[in-house]
Amino acid sequence: MMTSVMSLHNVDVSEFLDVLDTCEGNVYLVTHEGDKLNLKSKLSQLVGLTRLIEGGKITEAFIRCDNISDESKLFRLNMFGKESLTA
Repeated sequence: MMTSVMSLHNVDVSEFLDVLDTCEGNVYLVTHEGDKLNLKSKLSQLVGLTRLIEGGKITEAFIRCDNISDESKLFRLNMFGKESLTA
């Protein structure tokens, strides 16, 4: 069962990919058209994130997670940055 849709704004791509690698379940990038790319796949990361990156930051993305703890990690990264994950 997927969790709710989460919107990411102005996230550092490198930090986002580092956190993605720690996620236990599937994480999907959801487009405005309703397409879903599984970001656990490196190919999907390239395809999906390339279109959203502007100046080394993710400008806008919608994320769905299979695992609630993964959603929590990505939410903390989105709100407070990578430092919030080590506290």
